Amino acid sequence: MGALTGKVVLVTGGGNGIGRDCALIAAAEGAKVVVNDLGGGLKGEDEGSQGPAEKVVQEIRAAGGEAVSNSDSVTNYKAVQGMVEQAMDTFGGLHAVINPAGILRDVMFHKMSEDDWDRVIDVHMRGSFNVARATIELFREQNDGAYMFFTSTSGLLGNIGQANYGAAKMGIAGLSRIIAMEGARNNIRSNCLAPVAWTRMTQSVPIKDEAQAARRAVMAEKIRADQPARFSVAMVSPAAANVSGQIFGASGENIILYSQPRAIETVTKEEGWTVDTILSEAIPKMAPKFFDVQRPAPAPAPAKS
Repeated sequence: MGALTGKVVLVTGGGNGIGRDCALIAAAEGAKVVVNDLGGGLKGEDEGSQGPAEKVVQEIRAAGGEAVSNSDSVTNYKAVQGMVEQAMDTFGGLHAVINPAGILRDVMFHKMSEDDWDRVIDVHMRGSFNVARATIELFREQNDGAYMFFTSTSGLLGNIGQANYGAAKMGIAGLSRIIAMEGARNNIRSNCLAPVAWTRMTQSVPIKDEAQAARRAVMAEKIRADQPARFSVAMVSPAAANVSGQIFGASGENIILYSQPRAIETVTKEEGWTVDTILSEAIPKMAPKFFDVQRPAPAPAPAKS
């Protein structure tokens, strides 16, 4: 028996990249899978093709699994409700949602258009709301449900040219945390994952020099989509019933647990702060613990035993 035997899972963005591997691995672990993919391009263009999702479904069926395709958009709440109804009508239930569906509109913030902002927020932030809101009452009623949302180091750590994407991904981390808090009494779990993998999103970043091209070649071999996908499937399985409210990362065979914002310094002045004393006392006391504006280097991998 697999880790998801007897479970029904909805995978958004399941036609390509990490979503595709999530769907295939979930099915291999015994789940019945609703594979959703709009069939659009990386920037959200050419929408409405059933091809990518249906191709994954055919792979699952060829391997002896059960799956059905859906090509609606996660940005449309009624369409997401339809995905839930499709799961119920086809497989008689729904127990988990894995939500990697996403697009990119990378541009420096001072050049970002309203459309660049709105499209990315709509797919990532609104899409995450839609899949959660459309399923949360069902999960509460059955006292069982699991979410794997997708955040990003572009939000957690920052990334130049991705203000829209980073803002949405930080919002998703907050959404996941609160769903975990509110859902605990009804056995509803929610976690989010910041993946690093060789996908069409990664490939879309321009190559600036030969050194970067060489790093890309290494990524293609060692940082694959199936690695974060495998972790996502594990986390929505019943065996991970005690894991909720966390922010994880997956990069190659490194599984990462991220810290979450907590107060690290408090300064107090009983008589009250003035503008002058804030600048002359409070800020200098806090300054040694300030975070650098540059993106931090990744943590070193542990030594091999």
